[in-house]
Amino acid sequence: MVTAARPARPLPCAVSVRHLGPNWYATVMGTAVVATAGAALAAHVPGLRGPLAGVWTLSLVLLVTLLGARAVHWAHHRDQARAHLLDPATAPFYGCLAMALLAVGSGALGVGRDWIGVRAAVALDAVLFSAGTVLGLAAAVAVPYLMAVRHRVEPGQATPVWLLPLVAPMVSAAVGPPLVLHLPPGQPRETLLLGCVALFGLSLLATLVMLPLVFGRLITDGPLPLALTPTLFLVLGPLGQSTTAVGAFADVAPGVVPAPYSQGFGVLAVLYGVPVMGFALLWFCLATAHVLRARRHGMRFSMTWWSFTFPVGTCVTGAEALGRHTGLVAYAGPAAVLYAVLVAAWATAAVGTVRGLLRGELLAGPGPVPVAPRPTTARTTSGAVR
Repeated sequence: MVTAARPARPLPCAVSVRHLGPNWYATVMGTAVVATAGAALAAHVPGLRGPLAGVWTLSLVLLVTLLGARAVHWAHHRDQARAHLLDPATAPFYGCLAMALLAVGSGALGVGRDWIGVRAAVALDAVLFSAGTVLGLAAAVAVPYLMAVRHRVEPGQATPVWLLPLVAPMVSAAVGPPLVLHLPPGQPRETLLLGCVALFGLSLLATLVMLPLVFGRLITDGPLPLALTPTLFLVLGPLGQSTTAVGAFADVAPGVVPAPYSQGFGVLAVLYGVPVMGFALLWFCLATAHVLRARRHGMRFSMTWWSFTFPVGTCVTGAEALGRHTGLVAYAGPAAVLYAVLVAAWATAAVGTVRGLLRGELLAGPGPVPVAPRPTTARTTSGAVR
C-alpha cells in the first residue's frame, strides 16, 4: 500500500520570519549611526571611542543576522516577500537595506578600524558602499515605478515613509567621500568624489519633488495615524544627510578637484548647510509636537519608533560638519544635545524592540479583521480627531 507523502513543514525559523519586513533594517541604521555620529564627539570625550566601536560591532552583527533572516524569508515565504513589494506602505522600506549597508560600512572606517584595523575597515567599507549604492539606486528607481504602475495611492496616503528609497543615494553621497583618499591620486579620486556629488543631486531633487506631497497631506488631511506619527522624523534624514554630504565634499575636495572648484565646495558647505539645518530645526520642533500629541492620544511602541534614531543622527553629523567649516561653537552645542537625544531614542527603541520580540508581538501576523466596522475618524475644525 502506497501512502501519499505529507507536505514538508517549513522550518521553525522560517515560520518565525514570515512577517519579517524590510523595515527591520532600520534597527541596523539606528545602531550604526550612534557610532558614526559620536566619532566627532569622541575627540573631546576621552575613552568614548571604545564604546563606539562596540556599538558599531553590534550594528555589524545585526546586519549579518538580518541578511540571513531575510534570505530565509525570501526562500520560504516568497508570497509574503512579493506582497511586501506590492504594498505601498511596505515597499519604500526596501531603501532601508541600502542605507543599512552604507551605515555599517561608514562606521567601519569611522570607528570600527580601532578594532579591525585600517586595511580591513577600508575593504569592508568599499564592499558595503558599492553594494549599498547599487541597491540604493535600484530602490530609488524601482519603488517610485511600482508606486506609479502597480500601487494605487492617493494624495491623502502620503507619509514620510515615501522618502526612504529616495534618501538612500544621499547616504551614499555622504559616506563615500572618506573613501576618496584611499584611492590612487588623479582620476580615481576625482571620479568617486564627483560621483558622490551626482548622487547628492539625484537624491536632493527627488526629495524636493516628494516632500511637498508629505507636507501637503499633513496640512490638508490632519495628523498621521498614531502608529505612523514617529515617521515624521524621517524628513530630517535628507536634511541632515545632505548637510553632512556637502561638508564631506569640502573635507576632501582640496587636492582632488582643481581650483576653483575645491574652494567652491567649502562655500557650498556653509551656504547650503546653514539654511537647510535651520529648516531641520523647524521640522524637528514640528515633529516633536506631533509625537507628544500622539502620546497623549495613546500611541504605543512600534517599529516606527526607530524613526527617532537615524534621521536625528544625520542632523548630529550635519551640525558637526557645519561646526568644522564655520568654526562656530554655536553648532557644537546643538550637535552634543542632539547626540544625547539620539542615544536616548536608540535605547528606548532597542528596549521596546527586545521586549516586543520576547513577547512575540513584533513578528506576529496581522490580527483578525473585526466583523463590525470600526467607527470612522473625522477631523473637526479645531484639528482634533474624533
